Amino acid sequence: MIEPVISVVIPAYNEEKYLPRYLPTVLASVARWEQVSGRTAEVLVVDNASDDATAATAAQLGAKVITEPVRGIGHARNSGAAQAKGKYLIFIDADVDFPADGITAVVSAMDAGDTVGGAIPALYEPTKPATRMLFGLWRGIRAIRGGAQGVTQFCTRAAFDTVGGYRSDRYMSEDVEFFARLTRLGRRLRAPVVSLDHLRVRPSPRRFETWSSWRMIWYTNPVTAQLFLRSRRFWRGWYDNTVR
Repeated sequence: MIEPVISVVIPAYNEEKYLPRYLPTVLASVARWEQVSGRTAEVLVVDNASDDATAATAAQLGAKVITEPVRGIGHARNSGAAQAKGKYLIFIDADVDFPADGITAVVSAMDAGDTVGGAIPALYEPTKPATRMLFGLWRGIRAIRGGAQGVTQFCTRAAFDTVGGYRSDRYMSEDVEFFARLTRLGRRLRAPVVSLDHLRVRPSPRRFETWSSWRMIWYTNPVTAQLFLRSRRFWRGWYDNTVR
């Protein structure tokens, strides 16, 4: 049996309504790369204690389903990675419209052998003025400090194991913290992380279109994000719904 070159890990909590829209974009990108390259990939949806038909929906669409009963996106990503067979890992959120050339671009970057991993930038398109200002603030912070969100991150299996995966004791910014460790590893190995800036992934606007502006600002401003990183109670409004 041919082992997959790349494993796509998608954490999912109560995503029954969203998977039919977004998972096919990932599967189509995988199929496009497989057809051209002659190599294989696997798509793993990690059902993170959902109480809807997330697992059944993912399986019907063609993904392999893994169950992770401990709630938390760090737990879910790590569980997926633990069962992944590919030498390259790519982590994609469940509500992401993924570009057709995404898998091809990721594998091409990794095959070059001069990077430990990287990210595809996310393109958010909020309509509310306050939310647009908030995203503008975060773009400025990332431009200064570097980093990348977990909307789409990728790395070699060796790099993932070396840095120890995602921290499961964080309920916010676990993706940014992981990428910071990956970045430091890349510098040490002289294989720096890369950003595939010619591509964009488009996350669902569901949170910043359904939540009020003040709620978005309260939960996602830089100060709050740092003060309550490990408070499951504080982030219950973030986790105890379909979004996470």
